[in-house]
Amino acid sequence: MSIENQLRSRLITAVKELYNQDINEKQAQVQITRKDLKGDFTIVVFPLLKISKKSPEDTGIEIGEYIKANEESVAAYNIVKGFLNIELAADYWLNLINEIALKDQFGYVEAKEDSPLMMIEYSSPNTNKPLHLGHIRNNLLGYSLSRIAAANGNKVVKTNIVNDRGIHICKSMLAWKKWGEGITPESSGKKGDHLVGDFYVKFDKEYKIEIAQIIADKLNDYSAIKDTEDFGALHKSLKAKKKSKEGLNEVEAAQLEACDELAKYAENNAPLILEAREMLRKWEAKDEEVYADWKMMNEWVYAGFDVSYKKLGVDFDKIYYESDTYTVGRDMVLGGLEKGTFNKREDGSVWVDLSDKGLDEKLLLRKDGTSVYMTQDIGTAKLRFDDYDIDKMVYVVGNEQDYHFKVLSLVLDKLGFNWGKDLQHFSYGMVELPQGKMKSREGTVVDADDLVDAMVNTARDMSKELGKLDGYTDEEAEKVYKMIALGALKYFILKVDPRKNMTFNPEESIDFNGNTGPFIQYTHARIQSIFRKAADQGVTVDEQLNTSVAIDEKENNLIKMISNFPNIVAEAGKTYSPAVIANYAYDLAKEYNQFYHDHYILTEENKDIMQMRFVLSKSVGKTIKNAMFLLGVDVPEKM
Repeated sequence: MSIENQLRSRLITAVKELYNQDINEKQAQVQITRKDLKGDFTIVVFPLLKISKKSPEDTGIEIGEYIKANEESVAAYNIVKGFLNIELAADYWLNLINEIALKDQFGYVEAKEDSPLMMIEYSSPNTNKPLHLGHIRNNLLGYSLSRIAAANGNKVVKTNIVNDRGIHICKSMLAWKKWGEGITPESSGKKGDHLVGDFYVKFDKEYKIEIAQIIADKLNDYSAIKDTEDFGALHKSLKAKKKSKEGLNEVEAAQLEACDELAKYAENNAPLILEAREMLRKWEAKDEEVYADWKMMNEWVYAGFDVSYKKLGVDFDKIYYESDTYTVGRDMVLGGLEKGTFNKREDGSVWVDLSDKGLDEKLLLRKDGTSVYMTQDIGTAKLRFDDYDIDKMVYVVGNEQDYHFKVLSLVLDKLGFNWGKDLQHFSYGMVELPQGKMKSREGTVVDADDLVDAMVNTARDMSKELGKLDGYTDEEAEKVYKMIALGALKYFILKVDPRKNMTFNPEESIDFNGNTGPFIQYTHARIQSIFRKAADQGVTVDEQLNTSVAIDEKENNLIKMISNFPNIVAEAGKTYSPAVIANYAYDLAKEYNQFYHDHYILTEENKDIMQMRFVLSKSVGKTIKNAMFLLGVDVPEKM
């Protein structure tokens, strides 16, 4: 039992014995003492005043005396208004640091046979383009969440759903057929996902040309806008004005209606989109030629994805494919229709009515019987439930899909999935670069592979400039460059509250000072260097220390921070926030560096104090390593 829980238990007993009344754990408020107050843990007295019928000071004194007399780890207490601050004895902290130093997995809860199974879905790429910066945030969040969930005692299955079918896939395929001239990853020297992504961009470029031509040809058919010289500029300005406070006048409203109608006509009747739709119909009919091209191009993309995932240091236990799951979902929807769970409209489309839940109706099958994204997610859920006995399902998907997952949760519940209504949509914000948003169709995305390579180059240049890796072999240095680069990338993204939008700045992320991954990595390496120097000087480092040795405020603060790590891991698991872990790691590294600056270790004359500082340093290093592991970040032994 943690000391925090011990004190809470003592408080409950104290109230029972002093005032003959029971209180629950919610009323027994115990928290870490604020830095500006003296003490280790604080008991909030205010909720107990109705029970004691005494002043905050008198109530605090009575409870403080009781706890001090009955809890041997308590050395003293003080009262500030309605807060009872408990001070623990120095030997309690030293005994604790002794225990921590011996535990490799300190802070983690080990999963048991009957532990709940949590499935975490992340990545979810489309096979028409390579992974980009947005995918990086998704993958890093999902992978970190899986480690945090495991550290909280869950059994974890990491899954991925690959969106490998649909009109967007056909766009890349059609562009390759038209303009590819048989090019392959091997003949071009390009990664397969990059090559396919190029053709997706090519399709959009040619598609826009066709749209523009149709608009020019049909403009005279729309009297409200027939004399327009720049259709695109007019359409854009009218849409912006409609959203403004000023709004549109009658003439402008007619113009916008005509613009919308013409734009929609052009988009739906451009020859390329008609060909892509025909290709999709052939694919669904298992046309031999189309299906062969689809399989070939998808294999190119999968090979490219594997390289990117390896670079990022993420993996999966099970990968599902939309081409397998959408038909399962369709059958599930049709089964729900037969049972009256869903309803069919006159045009043949199938819908679910969620108006009783404060939502509207949601399309599940189109009138032609084809699937939508919701259908695919239903099918994927069915296959996953067949494969695993899931207790908790977590979807790592951007916040633009919040509504989708509200609906999915209710639909899965209606279909009888036990975890349906309790599924967790881990909704995260968008990530941009300083220069702004990215657009896949326009080819303005930041490619994941290019970004990782650029980060490695930056780490290499900065390390050489600072002389961080002087004396390393080329092979050793290159390994550390990659470790620093990935540490910088992962930490910078994960330290931000995942629910917030963020701007990723590569140069800022790789700084060796401040709240960055390299700063924390360097702190770990600095600690390991202490033990190498000790070995070189013939200094023996024992695992145990003298618990009667005096410790000062900085040492006490470090021990308290380390002892709080299990609570940090629990909080990160409860709130689904790797940022909790990241910022704790930074605070611990910063606190240790202040301690290191002010205290002797190897040259300390008092052997007991030196030994205590060795064990303290070892525990800090181990805790930093364990914290960064939960972020998917490796820490070097030398740097």
